[in-house]
Amino acid sequence: MAKSTDKRRLGRGLSALMADIEPNAAQDAGPSDARASGRTDRQIPIEDVQPNPDQPRRAFDEEQLRELAASIREHGIIQPLIVRPDPAESGKYQIVAGERRWRAAQIAQLHEVPALVRDFDDNEVLQVAIIENVQRADLNPIEEALGYKQLMEKFGHTQLALSTAMGKSRSHLANMMRLLQLPDEIQAMVRDGELSSGHARALVTAENPIALALRAVREGMSVRDIEKAAKAGASGSTVGGATTRPEKDADTRALEADLKAALSMKVSIDHNAQSGAGKITINYKDLEQLDDLMRKLNAG
Repeated sequence: MAKSTDKRRLGRGLSALMADIEPNAAQDAGPSDARASGRTDRQIPIEDVQPNPDQPRRAFDEEQLRELAASIREHGIIQPLIVRPDPAESGKYQIVAGERRWRAAQIAQLHEVPALVRDFDDNEVLQVAIIENVQRADLNPIEEALGYKQLMEKFGHTQLALSTAMGKSRSHLANMMRLLQLPDEIQAMVRDGELSSGHARALVTAENPIALALRAVREGMSVRDIEKAAKAGASGSTVGGATTRPEKDADTRALEADLKAALSMKVSIDHNAQSGAGKITINYKDLEQLDDLMRKLNAG
């Protein structure tokens, strides 16, 4: 049993990796503390530093970069970058955390950047990059949810363990993960700030979430308005007296949403409250997704 658990854990551990990206860690530690912890703080020519090709964050706001560059011109880079020796090119360094500062430093025309050199392997580099991104205040809800999903799927972290390590409630993680069950069109609306995460979560149980999302933006609907509209649609009410379906209770809808988040697939629960019987329908889009479902069920 212990051997199986060890396979799911990185060598340094999630909490140890997170300590490497605490904003004030390098500033608070004196030279002797830095040597004792194995940190190497140095100035590195900016042309010898290059981004991690597997960096999970791809979009950088140009206006925010220019604002950061202006701050760097006046105050310098307060928090060092975290880098590792580039595994593919001798004498070069690969960014583990701090690509945004590196990009802004180039705009500010700095010749060198302060950096902590760490010997991370590829898995640790990816995990630190994801954690740094998730901890950023300017992430949109979809980027945050994708960060949690990567940590759970690639490194085998459970929602409970991850919520403890990240200082987030389990319900917060579950709510963020539910956003990834929405159609791409709605996720784009959340990324662009047209819908809040609360508005988007209310769309998860809607029969036609895209149409309702467009209506919500057009009419300026509140979260409660969307919930009511989604509930009306789920009840099967139609124009022209078509046969309606019985409304699902809140517990059933919540359980469907939890299963969708856990399996990354559309899940429908049909429950008969009188007999207590029912069925669960899981929809997969291809054989690869079916294989992924079987792996999750076997692992459970």
